[in-house]
Amino acid sequence: MVAAASVVAAVGAVAGMVSALDEGEGKDRARPKVTKSPTFAPLPAVPTPSASASPAKPSPSKSSAAPRPKPTPKPSTQRPKKRSTAAPAAGALYRHGDSQVIDWVRAHRGDPRRPLIESRIAARPAAVWFADYAPETITSRVRAVTSSAGDRVPVVVPYAIPDRDCGGASEGGAPDLAAYDAWIGKFAAGLGAGEVIVILEPDSIAQSACLPAKQRTARYAALARAGRALKAANPAARVYYDAGHSGWNAAAKQAGRLRAAGAASAASSDGVFTNVSNFHRTADEAAYAREVLAALGGPAGLGAVIDTSRNGNGAPAGDEWCDPAGRKLGQSPTLRTGESRVDAYLWIKLPGESDGCRGEPGTFSPGYAYDLARD
Repeated sequence: MVAAASVVAAVGAVAGMVSALDEGEGKDRARPKVTKSPTFAPLPAVPTPSASASPAKPSPSKSSAAPRPKPTPKPSTQRPKKRSTAAPAAGALYRHGDSQVIDWVRAHRGDPRRPLIESRIAARPAAVWFADYAPETITSRVRAVTSSAGDRVPVVVPYAIPDRDCGGASEGGAPDLAAYDAWIGKFAAGLGAGEVIVILEPDSIAQSACLPAKQRTARYAALARAGRALKAANPAARVYYDAGHSGWNAAAKQAGRLRAAGAASAASSDGVFTNVSNFHRTADEAAYAREVLAALGGPAGLGAVIDTSRNGNGAPAGDEWCDPAGRKLGQSPTLRTGESRVDAYLWIKLPGESDGCRGEPGTFSPGYAYDLARD
């Protein structure tokens, strides 16, 4: 199945993402949560977990052929910078200091696997997910991340669209689109004034075929409003929309959906993201992303970011999606790709977080992390 689980980790697949969660302890801890698992080109749908305040249950997502698919500092007083039309600055990405892999490294200094996991995974920057619908704290939690980044570029993932995961394992999100509009406005208020990359709602577009036409149209309109709200709050923010991955929807089809969701407008978008929680090779994703962008139209400056966290060996055969054996880490996160129209390689899913087969969905598995990291 090609439509449902491209971006977020599915039922048992924690998309390798870090979630800033409100744990009621006076400070939020950014730690991985269950996210959807990869989906590939037409293959059976596979479960995909989602990141949220409480781990989302795994939800089916498509594999190769199917879609598969979070501290409170003072408010920033800086004036937003004018929006740049250039690709992201060639600075360093921000590594948030609180995640499951970092916790494991700190607690297992004597483990023989620790040096490799620490140097190849824990030391690398990864996305911070905000998947719980908690409007009262979302602004402060986002600000806690962005205000701590200094001159580095944080990657944040809002994941609270209504009917998330089409009622699958990663279901959840805001109760309705009006509530979502308010939530994303509060999310935007925490972005600050510095450069930040926003991965807007994984799977929300590639998996949207599950919705009735009227609801799908309403979702696209909400995503367009979300993009405008994010960029209006911080003109330096770079907002990317869901393009699924190379094994899911055809480029022209995905471009049509993206256009309807505002991804071709400079007022709401900087381009698209692909391969979240998936395994497709970077070269394939870059080619696919360029096809999507060409079909999408819009400003020439629109680009793409690719999740390279687990794609070192490419996608597994068949419809395997749950912690498949033989996968390796992909390109390290960077804002310098050397590829036309590819703005960044990112680790949106944190390597080592289980899809559900090497541990509970969304939990860190040192064995899995070690397998991914070793040569």
